[in-house]
Amino acid sequence: MKKVFSLIILSLFMGSPVFAWGYEPVPENIRLPEKYSQEYIDSISSEYSKVSKEQIFHVALDMLKGTTGDFSRKAILGNNITQHPVKIEFKDLSEIDPAYSTFDAIGWKKKGRLYIFINPKHQYAPPGALAALLSHEALHQDEYNSLSEETYAWTMEAIVWTEILKIYPESNDVESSLVTRENILKQLLEKGYYTNKYIKKTVYANNGYKNLPLTSPGFSDK
Repeated sequence: MKKVFSLIILSLFMGSPVFAWGYEPVPENIRLPEKYSQEYIDSISSEYSKVSKEQIFHVALDMLKGTTGDFSRKAILGNNITQHPVKIEFKDLSEIDPAYSTFDAIGWKKKGRLYIFINPKHQYAPPGALAALLSHEALHQDEYNSLSEETYAWTMEAIVWTEILKIYPESNDVESSLVTRENILKQLLEKGYYTNKYIKKTVYANNGYKNLPLTSPGFSDK
């Protein structure tokens, strides 16, 4: 009887994919760089377990290594003003405020903890594009914001995306709306000869930022 029971248990495990316990695997229709086998993803997931249970974010954060965005990766892991990991999840942003319904993502602080909420329309975006987006949002660490802060964050995102394309060119999936956003930022960066000149103009012209002050803590207009 024990032998039969053991065989049943074994067949159950052999008949279905086995993922690291408690994690949501990367959707099968997302193309990953070759290095990101399920075995490799499982091996890095413990480092990011307090950030998210979704392995798509584990891959995205891992892709920030070796880029300017590694600063943001470390901030997300806890090297930020709260000294706690930033929680990341896909979320219907209209639940927070109807005005946020079309936003790609927002950084949020609640009860002393930091969150990054990403619009669910990007749940099948290449992790490289998500990585660039996260490098931006990780810079927002308090209740304050400004034109200078957004200019810095958008420039960071453009630089990181440019770097990621050099390391992981397969990230440039033009069917993704998030990739479209990243490529526009990359073009603005290149147009300004890798300065924030045109990104700054775009931020200042953004109607969503019209009520922001010029500066915020840690971000000046220089």
